[in-house]
Amino acid sequence: MKFCRFDAGGAVHLGVLLEGKLYDLTTEDRELFADLHSAHSRARKLGKDLLSLAAPHLDRAPSIKYDEGLLRIPIESPEIWAAGVTYLRSREARETETKLKGIYDHVYTAVRPELFVKDTGIRCAGPGEEVCVRSDSRWSVPEPELTVVLDREGTIVGYTAGNDMSSRDIEGENPLYLPQAKVYMGSSAIGPVIATPDEVKDPRSLRISMRILRSGRAIFEGEVSTSQMRRSIDELVSFLKRDNVLRDFTLLMTGTSIIPPDDFTLKGGDVVEIEIERIGVLRNTVRQL
Repeated sequence: MKFCRFDAGGAVHLGVLLEGKLYDLTTEDRELFADLHSAHSRARKLGKDLLSLAAPHLDRAPSIKYDEGLLRIPIESPEIWAAGVTYLRSREARETETKLKGIYDHVYTAVRPELFVKDTGIRCAGPGEEVCVRSDSRWSVPEPELTVVLDREGTIVGYTAGNDMSSRDIEGENPLYLPQAKVYMGSSAIGPVIATPDEVKDPRSLRISMRILRSGRAIFEGEVSTSQMRRSIDELVSFLKRDNVLRDFTLLMTGTSIIPPDDFTLKGGDVVEIEIERIGVLRNTVRQL
């Protein structure tokens, strides 16, 4: 099942995207489906998951024709975490950009993964919204990533597409500058939906693609399979949970393997399209800060 939030005449409703139609769960039951947080809380009390809670309501929920422009950020997450150097291509790119050689080779093979806080939700864009390039960065790229949706116990309740915007020149100058390279206004995006585990049966065999448009023309295209991840998602989640506190709908971006060439940098007005099989297309315009 694919849950989404969408504009319903000025109010934001919770819906399900199915076969080209949006089913309005909020209109069907405003208390139960005010948002995913309330629905998940109710499902937990009943010993159910989101899929089994929502499925009986679809027959009664009003439907509208799907319009991508109606979509809003699918979940307001309390925290967004990210994992680095989980693909060989990421290791190669970060070794190229850094002045301190060897550290990313070690991170790629080490027992402990690289995990960091990407956002507390206030810097994150949704479908159709703007992502940003730092004003003091000369080399910035988007990073398409399968993003895991977790509950407070660390159980996977869904998946979405994520864009982990990155200032490669800032991090390359010194790895300790990672927070400034990764965390700033408009530095992440998620969407277009939250796909439940029944929809994404095998997260290790998904096709991820990215296209960057400039003046309506594709200037970069890339594709990868999540099967190329060195670390499993369960491994990343286990380290994130360790001696940590999670809240419902904590997000974990699982790393990237699609990186534009070293002579490429984003510019204001570019459009980034990230597509993940079984989830959909996350589309954002770039703004130069």
